[in-house]
Amino acid sequence: MRTEDVLAAIATGLWRWDNASGIVSLDAEAARLLGLPAEPVRLTEAAVRSRFHPVDWNEIDGVVNLAVAEGTLAEARLRIMDEQGRVLRTVRSRSKPLIEGNDYQLVGTLQEVAEQPPGTASRTPITGDWRRSREAFLLDAGRALAEARSTAEVLRVAASLSMPGFSPDGLAVFGVAGDRLTVIGHHGHSEGDEGPFSSMSLDTDYPAAEVVRTGRAIYLPTPEEYLRRFPMTWPLAQRFGRRSWAFVPLVVAGRTMGAWMAAFKHPVAFTPDERSVLTTVARMLAQALARAGVAESERELSLGLQRTMMPVLGPGIPGIQVAARYVPTGGGLQVGGDWYDMIRLPGGSSRTGGRGPGRIALVIGDVQGHDVRAAGLMGQLRIALRAYASEGHRPDAVLSRASRFLYGITDGDDGDGNGGGPRFATCLYLEVDLETGIVDIARAGHPDPAVRMNDGTVLLRPTAGGLPLGIDPDTDYPTTRLTLDPGETLMICTDGLLETGGHDLDSGWERVRTLLESHDGEDLEGLADALVEAVHGPGSHHTTGPLADRREDDIAVLLLSRRPAGRIVEAPRRTLMSIAQAEPERIAEAREQVRQLLHDWSDEDQLDAAVLMVSEMVTNVLVHTDGDALLVAEVACGEKARRLRVEVSDGSDELPHKRHPGEMASSGRGLVLMEMLADAWGVDPRGEGKAIWFELNEPESEGGCCS
Repeated sequence: MRTEDVLAAIATGLWRWDNASGIVSLDAEAARLLGLPAEPVRLTEAAVRSRFHPVDWNEIDGVVNLAVAEGTLAEARLRIMDEQGRVLRTVRSRSKPLIEGNDYQLVGTLQEVAEQPPGTASRTPITGDWRRSREAFLLDAGRALAEARSTAEVLRVAASLSMPGFSPDGLAVFGVAGDRLTVIGHHGHSEGDEGPFSSMSLDTDYPAAEVVRTGRAIYLPTPEEYLRRFPMTWPLAQRFGRRSWAFVPLVVAGRTMGAWMAAFKHPVAFTPDERSVLTTVARMLAQALARAGVAESERELSLGLQRTMMPVLGPGIPGIQVAARYVPTGGGLQVGGDWYDMIRLPGGSSRTGGRGPGRIALVIGDVQGHDVRAAGLMGQLRIALRAYASEGHRPDAVLSRASRFLYGITDGDDGDGNGGGPRFATCLYLEVDLETGIVDIARAGHPDPAVRMNDGTVLLRPTAGGLPLGIDPDTDYPTTRLTLDPGETLMICTDGLLETGGHDLDSGWERVRTLLESHDGEDLEGLADALVEAVHGPGSHHTTGPLADRREDDIAVLLLSRRPAGRIVEAPRRTLMSIAQAEPERIAEAREQVRQLLHDWSDEDQLDAAVLMVSEMVTNVLVHTDGDALLVAEVACGEKARRLRVEVSDGSDELPHKRHPGEMASSGRGLVLMEMLADAWGVDPRGEGKAIWFELNEPESEGGCCS
């Protein structure tokens, strides 16, 4: 008896679908099941498609593609429709793809199945609740895997996936290292269970190894099937007590990068729909692992560059505490042009003739740009600054040489859009005498340093400066001197600490200043963390600035505090600054320094009077002498209340004279104002110069006093 006669006797039709030509051949029984005359026929794909329910046709298309990819059977349940769109019958299709190069032929059977109970025709495994649950599950799984940022997070997401109707209780992700199989992660197993599977040769008769070799999934629905196909490694799997296993390839860009195992304690038939879910999850898992691997490689590269380029602030320097932070925030490889450094300088204290604790240099800077080239230039510039400092040059000479160096290595770039073109860098260089606390500062277009005094007052210390490094090779960098008293803390930072989060330099400084004043100043590491957290942490959205441009930038901050042995004796609150003849604009900075020094002074009228007198005193020096003015302002405790004393000294031995200006005179009122506003004032000759001073006593009933 012919095969066709046997199949017809059991009401089973035979059909062949040629993917290359798009022609479907049906025998007489298959044609009858499709609602056609019971005779062999050859139809186009479109003609056959019109006989199926459109929802079922879309589903069979995915099942066939999966069978072609895996070389397995394609099984589906299909509803046959007539010309009026009514369901004639439901058939089950089972087919096998025969692959010929890039094309294939699908050979299969059609058999009528019992009708669904009334009202349940749409609740088949393909189109019913299971399908909707599957789609919702895949959407959730895709979103969760897309959000995972590390391999550990991807594995946690994979372990938490609850597949609709057949959730595995054991998972493992295998990778490849050379010719060996590795275990990237697992779930549902005890610690150490992965031992026999780690570093397994790819030639081993093990399902995951075969999947990696062939790129095809392996489904083992029963222990007997596992034992039959992989007898050598069955004892390794037997002890876990599982009933079914799926090993699915992890493929990225056409390359098999590993395998994913899903093991079940209950029997699973691995229907086409179940295989489709497992294959889709494996594709998403492979993509997520690839993204996480790239991200982790970039992070490791960034951390390696940071460790190489950022110094380790070594312990053991007596009399000081140092803390520093660098936070890359600008995206990309998370490296940029910000840096800081601390350099031990040759020789000892300048006051002790080369003996004593010695001197150190603190450097902080920012190379223009946020890319690999900026990081490379930063590394070169940092090495050059170290070399110039170690040669014993003064701060102004160090920056002048560094500017010529940067100009020389960037001026020849052609600016072709590939990272070339001239670059500049801002920099702040400080030389600190650890014995005396004297700090000499040279500044190249960088934010000024700040000092937190023992009583919590924070002053921004205006310093003279020049152009950023690398712009003009002949730029001069004047030096500013200040004294850091025991217990005081010096802060230097890049503009990222100030301007991140919609701030400009002024509003950003106020945010940082508030935090510095609220800190106790003892724990420098805690203070450094608090500064970064305030501008870049989760709570930073509470302190955003007024600018619409919420730019993010690298953050570098360096803190230094003098901590001599023994109890710190609280020193008077003091500020010192010099105003050169060529810098009359710094008179405004002098007024602001006095205002900051008296930020908690109780009498506003006295505060305004002090600012007015300082302005008059400094202006008189610049107008009536040929020298520079040196301003020293100090708040100390008198017998009953605080006292402000301000001195302005110069190199001229000509003493000021009290005048009686007329109503229309434009000058000559300086000493008259001091006599009217100050509690005490005077002029003291000093060697080749003089100092004019005044004092104000804070009202006893309102002001606070040191104890």
